Amino acid sequence: MAITLSGDQALPGPPLSSRLTPAQVWGIVLLAPYLLVFLAFVVYPVGYGLWLARDPANYVALYNDPIFARAAVNTLIFLVIGINIKMLIALFLSGFFAQQRTWIKWLSVIFILPWAVPSIPTILSVRFMLNPEWGVINHLIFSFTGDDGPNWLNDPTVALSMAIGVHIWKSLPFWTLILITGRLAIAHDLFEAAEVDGASWWQKFRYITWPSMQTLYVTCTLLSMIWTLGDFNSVYLLTGGGPADLTHVLATLGIRYLRLDQLSLAMASIVCAMPFVLPLVYFMMKRLSR
Repeated sequence: MAITLSGDQALPGPPLSSRLTPAQVWGIVLLAPYLLVFLAFVVYPVGYGLWLARDPANYVALYNDPIFARAAVNTLIFLVIGINIKMLIALFLSGFFAQQRTWIKWLSVIFILPWAVPSIPTILSVRFMLNPEWGVINHLIFSFTGDDGPNWLNDPTVALSMAIGVHIWKSLPFWTLILITGRLAIAHDLFEAAEVDGASWWQKFRYITWPSMQTLYVTCTLLSMIWTLGDFNSVYLLTGGGPADLTHVLATLGIRYLRLDQLSLAMASIVCAMPFVLPLVYFMMKRLSR
């Protein structure tokens, strides 16, 4: 702001520091490190990735790559089938673990272990168990039947199903805990009144539990879909995208291109996940704004 005297003569306004209160100055000082971290580790990597994927020839190459089409279909299967199965199981398990019984509390400690333990040892242990030659599953099949077990990860459909199963097993405890908190927030008087009226468990779920948890359930489902788009552990650690690169999802396909020293294609494959991400983010924010 300048103070005008006459004509073109003007005096400069007071410096910015004198117009800010001490609280505002400290706020800027304390906010600056977080802003720098955000710019360095979020804005710059995303912008650099978009710049690498700017060439339209990259998307033509992806379109002509049959592995990309299969990865897009696998990603859609993960989102539509895997996530909804996981959230339905989490919804009903939350009712089981919400019961106030001592043995259920101890069982919940064991139930949460797959989520609490890091992904690399847990998923690799499942991969070793599915080994056709010395895996424990085929060893048990041979011990009980005398027949050799199948090569679990050699069939694309079975391998993708196993990857979805591992993803459900690994992340199910987290979403179950979130839905348990939603159940515990429901007033217990409603269930007591319904029980006095002779309502069955299904009627209590349909008319009390589900209306109270619907917003939380849909929000968790959308958020799980968004996170799953960037999760490559379940597929990459279990199948490595095989056999014959037929179980890749978009997240692991980018790693495949990186290993082939095709950085621009890797970034382009990640950008192609945006049509999946943006609608999910839109519906989640619209749901939360109600």
